[in-house]
Amino acid sequence: MNITSYEVSKINDPTGIIVGDRYELLLGIEVPEDDELYEEGQSLDLRVILAVGEVGERIVQYHFMARSTATILDFALEEEEEAEILAFCKEHYKK
Repeated sequence: MNITSYEVSKINDPTGIIVGDRYELLLGIEVPEDDELYEEGQSLDLRVILAVGEVGERIVQYHFMARSTATILDFALEEEEEAEILAFCKEHYKK
């Protein structure tokens, strides 16, 4: 999986359910042809909600979306992919 673009926005949490700040990162991703997410001509986004608090940063939620239709796809990240995405989010959420 290759991250080709990203957008970051801070989310207001009026409920206070999650301690600390929350950020939404919308990552444009490219997947190899042999990946189950691959579909020719389809661009994918990964929407990540990142919680940032006293204990550090963590992914609270994520989902894949087909960019052209904004359809949510039912796929999960593998452990190493999730670690890679978390590292990317930690590096870029402040920008």
